[in-house]
Amino acid sequence: MTDHKTTTGSDQEDGLKPAERRELLRIARATLGEYLSLGRVPESTPDREALQRPAGAFVTLKWRPEGRLRGCIGTFSADTPLHRCVQQMAVSAATRDPRFDAVKETELDELAIEISVLSPRRRITDPQEIQVGRHGVCISRGPHHGVLLPQVPTEHGWDRETFLEHLCLKAGLERNAWREEGTVLEVFTADVFGEDDPEPEEL
Repeated sequence: MTDHKTTTGSDQEDGLKPAERRELLRIARATLGEYLSLGRVPESTPDREALQRPAGAFVTLKWRPEGRLRGCIGTFSADTPLHRCVQQMAVSAATRDPRFDAVKETELDELAIEISVLSPRRRITDPQEIQVGRHGVCISRGPHHGVLLPQVPTEHGWDRETFLEHLCLKAGLERNAWREEGTVLEVFTADVFGEDDPEPEEL
């Protein structure tokens, strides 16, 4: 797994507190445990106000200890409380990522959960605005759409151009489509944290 990551800035308010992150990760794991064993999503009523605010999020599942991807699904829609969004995306990452078979209950202990709480997207006209390691990017051109989270290029050692090329390929476009007129680029930031990150100090 990668080290603890927080990607914040002017695109997003300060990230969640350590206790709020732990609670959200606990909710995600409890949700997967109950859904994979009983086929239902448990009730979640956190006391922490930050987890009740509407926000979009991605949930990523990775094999321990090497960090290979096992599933990743998310939404930018901010019309659902964050804790409920994370429950929905956790189930989707485990069962609806078209790149993988559905996660089995017996696999759950071998997987680590990572959550990315998203800022709103902001359209850009100059790709030079993209800051690798800080910005995630959405691309759209005609019926093609793709998203890569802020942590992806740093995990792979990509520069900005390589990041954009892989984003195009993920969207089903030619690798240089980001340069073409009519291609829409949007950036966002994310508060990223996972179960296998080093424990941060409480403030």
